[in-house]
This record gives sequence, C-alpha cells and structure tokens, in this order.
Amino acid sequence: MQHRAYLPRMARSDPPPAPQRLDRAGLIQGLGAYGIWGVLPLFFWLLQGVDAAEVVAGRVLWSLGLLVIVILAMRRGQAIVAALRNPRAMLLLTASAALISVNWLVYIWAIHNGHVLEGSLGYFLNPLVNVLLGVVLLREKLGRAQVIAVVLAGVGVAVLAIGAGQGIWISLTLAFSFGFYGLVRKVAPVGALEGLTLETAILAPFGLAYLFWLSSHGGLAFGQEALPTAALVASGVVTAVPLLLFAGAARRLPYSTLGLLQYLAPTMQFILAISFFGEQMTLAHALCFALIWTGLAIFGIDNFLTARRRRIA
Repeated sequence: MQHRAYLPRMARSDPPPAPQRLDRAGLIQGLGAYGIWGVLPLFFWLLQGVDAAEVVAGRVLWSLGLLVIVILAMRRGQAIVAALRNPRAMLLLTASAALISVNWLVYIWAIHNGHVLEGSLGYFLNPLVNVLLGVVLLREKLGRAQVIAVVLAGVGVAVLAIGAGQGIWISLTLAFSFGFYGLVRKVAPVGALEGLTLETAILAPFGLAYLFWLSSHGGLAFGQEALPTAALVASGVVTAVPLLLFAGAARRLPYSTLGLLQYLAPTMQFILAISFFGEQMTLAHALCFALIWTGLAIFGIDNFLTARRRRIA
C-alpha cells in the first residue's frame, strides 16, 4: 500500500526542466554580425587617405540606398510612415543619428591614425558603460558583481589615462557615444530596421552637403581611384548587413548569450591592432585591458548564472 501511494506522488511531481536549446540560426546571425564588426578595421584600412568625414558621408548615403530597398522588399513602408508621424520618435531618432555619426567618425579617424587598440578598448568598455548609464539615468540597481566590474573598468581607464593618456579620449568617446545611442534606441518606439533607415535619412542631407563642399574644394576621393570608390560603395553593405544580422540574433538568442557574443568584435579588433596594424601595447595598456577583461569576465559569468537560474526557476 505504501508503495502504491508513493507512485502517484512521483507521477504528480513536475519533471526537471529541459535545458533550453540554442537557436542555431540566431547563433549564426550573431556570429556573423560581430564577426563583420570585428574585421571592420581591415575594411576601413582600404580607405586610408580618404577624409574620415567623407567615409562617414558615403557610409550614410550608401546604407540609406540599401535600406530603402530592404524596406520596400519587406513591405515595411507603413512602419516608416508611422514613425514619421510620431514627433517623439523622430526627436529620439534625430538624437540617435547624431550619436551614431559621432561614433562612426571617431572610429574611422582612429583607424586611419593608428589607434585601433584604443578603438577596441572603447567597445570593451561599452557593456560596462551601459550598466553605468542604466544606474545613473534609468535608476537601475546594481548587483555585487556589476559593481565590481564597473569599479575595475574605472580603475583600468584611470591607469591608461595616467600612463598613456593621449588616446583615452577615443575609447571613452566610442564607449559613451554608443552607450547613449543604445539608450536612446531602447526608448524610441521604432523597430531596428525602420530606426536605422530613418537615422540614415536624417543624416543624408548633411552627408550630401559635405560631399558637395569637398568636391568644390578638390578633395573628393569618390570616383578618383577604383579601390576607394568601390570600398565607399561597399560601406553601405558593411554598415547595414551586420545591423540586420544583429537584429535577427537579438530576437532569437537569450540575452546572456548575446551579451557574451558582443566581446567577439573588440577581441578581433584587439588582435588586429597588435598584429596586422603593428600597434605597440604599453604597460598601461596591458594593465588597463587586464582590469577591464577581469571586470567583463565577472560581469559575463554573473549574467550567465542569473539567466540560468531564471530558466530553471
């Protein structure tokens, strides 16, 4: 009797939760997005000698052309019209367009002027800057691991500023401009594809005006030589494709997985900086990166364990 009474209790108990399977398509999209971003220094190296602002202007205009084709092919025109009719959305997209243009300009200038190392540092800092902005502006609360990670990153930046401070402004500008960009896009009531399309549309008149000015002063590189011209045209693809892949990955992958993948791009850029570009890594750089990598490891492990506990609960 005791044995038969025991069986129903076992039958009624819930089975242990099955582990969540990783979406293969989402993983491929995420690896594709961050892989392309990781080799961007090589692409912009092809545009060495071209004015950085002309590269940004070309990137904006060719991206817009590609995105318009994608919008029409996916029949997302109504979403664009809805955003255009929303004053709050357009105000936020104007702000995000300004932020991403600053980010692109500084990043391309850094590559053209031998600061790929500082550029990679900026994107290593970005996740921790996002945490900091969440605390200061969104009143989010930090866990112990997040506090430790942010403090270690702050110490690392201070070490670099004291030991080799001439390039720290590049890292901080990239980290904070992209951090604020992500924050603005987070609250903007617009999808990823529509938002990027409208951002490039907002920037397009400024890009065109600069190209006309550059042409009138004899400094326009576009159309002068085959390689820079082809690279400027391809910059639209290089800009839009990883962002579209990222949007797809964000919908398919757990946040913790996406959070770990984001370190792929700056890691690849760091390797390129000290190998292909031959940039010198000073003691201050080494200490700074060591502190930030330690903070990121703590931050990433904590995010992974938190997400795992939530799936099990």
